[in-house]
Amino acid sequence: MAKMMHKLRMELDAVDKQLLAALQRDAHLTSEALGQKLNLSSSQAGRRRQRLEQAGLIAGYTARLDPAQLGLNVQAFVQVQMATHDPEKVRTFAHVVAARTEVVSAWTLTGEADYLLRVFTQDLSALNTLIHQVLLPHPAVARVQSQIVMDQFKADAPLPT
Repeated sequence: MAKMMHKLRMELDAVDKQLLAALQRDAHLTSEALGQKLNLSSSQAGRRRQRLEQAGLIAGYTARLDPAQLGLNVQAFVQVQMATHDPEKVRTFAHVVAARTEVVSAWTLTGEADYLLRVFTQDLSALNTLIHQVLLPHPAVARVQSQIVMDQFKADAPLPT
């Protein structure tokens, strides 16, 4: 029987949770600003942030860009059903997905679809090209179904802490 490995979960106190929530809202906060928000000295806030980074709770810092300002006018979710689960073909499919800048995230699913891809393209023509010239021709792919986002009424939110 295969042994399941679980990453030990770090115990977070209320201040750690407040710190994580504050950084999700604004990753540019200095130790001084964090200290003010958390009622800590800037050195205490800085040490806590560093401890959470070293423990892997803070995986990195990024900037959120506005897709419309970049000319990415179509957002879609693309479900992919595989024709085969041959490890080598699945691996090549994963490499194709990873190489496509239009695909901003991808998940393995349970249910009818095997994968869900979140995609941003300039227009419907570019989405069509991705689906019909990249995804569907892949030998591991049986079926692709897309849903075009009409409006996103809740932005990507911070994770609950």
